[in-house]
Amino acid sequence: MADADAESFFNALDESLATGRFVKLTLAKPRARTSELKNVYVRPVQLKGGGRLSFLYRFRTRDETKNHTPEEGARLLRSLLGAEFLSAHLFTTSEDLRLDFNRKGESPRLARHAPTFRDAPDAAHDRAKRRVIDAAGSVYLRALGVTNESGEVRPAMGDKLRQINRFVEIVAGLYDSSELAGGEELAVVDVGSGKGYLTFAVYDYFNNTAGVRAEVTGVEARPELVKLCNEAAREAGFERLSFRTGFVQDLEISHTDFLIALHACDTATDEAIYKGVAAGAAVIVTAPCCHKEVRPQMKAPESLRGVLRHGHLLEREAESVTDSLRALLLESAGYRVKVFEFVTSEHTRKNTMIAAVRRAGAGRAAEALGEYEALKSFYGIESQRLECLLREGEGDRPFESEVS
Repeated sequence: MADADAESFFNALDESLATGRFVKLTLAKPRARTSELKNVYVRPVQLKGGGRLSFLYRFRTRDETKNHTPEEGARLLRSLLGAEFLSAHLFTTSEDLRLDFNRKGESPRLARHAPTFRDAPDAAHDRAKRRVIDAAGSVYLRALGVTNESGEVRPAMGDKLRQINRFVEIVAGLYDSSELAGGEELAVVDVGSGKGYLTFAVYDYFNNTAGVRAEVTGVEARPELVKLCNEAAREAGFERLSFRTGFVQDLEISHTDFLIALHACDTATDEAIYKGVAAGAAVIVTAPCCHKEVRPQMKAPESLRGVLRHGHLLEREAESVTDSLRALLLESAGYRVKVFEFVTSEHTRKNTMIAAVRRAGAGRAAEALGEYEALKSFYGIESQRLECLLREGEGDRPFESEVS
């Protein structure tokens, strides 16, 4: 039966190549734990000499690409699977198949699932970048009021759709730059998901464009929005998308790969960041809102008293300082961090995004913590919520000591 499973997998591969149903294939789990080669990604391309299979070899420190005829590629995959890799995931337009071997490269077991992709990919070698989320025919965009019954974007929702696409582009880039890239499964939690525009779009991107089997959970305090979003998810056939009622302070997350928290008010952003760090998230994305904690504590340094005596400027300075402190704490916890403008200020002034991707080594953790303490001292700040949470979570030990 085990050999029959392997033969069924390769027969499905050959058939998908012959009928044009092949979408892509991933080899994972190197048999040698010390192997420099971590994954092989295979996709169809169209070259001057005809159709080819493009093999992307992802090593620990570099990538290599080689093109083969479909027949050569199929033979190569047979030689690699079981000998060098213990897992293969084949995507076709009729079904998804996964074949797994034990550590000895024996006893293959085959699992079949409904297809992630309904259409074959464009095989052009230099494919033009397409719009991430296509509004045409989108069930969930219609259910959420972005498009009308004819699938046209409502006049008042054009900016919203552009924001959705911008956010998904950011998420895709963060995923590609993280340790999650190339994986077959993903867990995403969106805290404060609201009406779910971005939650649905992230699910759509990962499951229907990137080919990642993503389980996405939206958490929202308002029950009526949770009900609306769950109904829209069922209508769209998004089986791995769900919404539940809850507040970030009460949220228990045992594990997540990707944590999103946009426009969480005041220290709720700190709560969300901490939940992501504690749950081992490889990527944390936040867009802070309502910075109230730090401003009353700030004592204007002598050199800035002429600026910070104005309430409006003090408010802006407090926002910048708060987000800088958060970024430094994330760096001290082992993340690479970028702070940037999410959408233009003509749409909203609350447009700062903090994006953190977990790094492989300690990096500048100790240096970041030193900068954090210096910034607090400069402005006379005594307490910051994220720092308190991190210290409590580490049992009052210096939290940078746990970075690996």
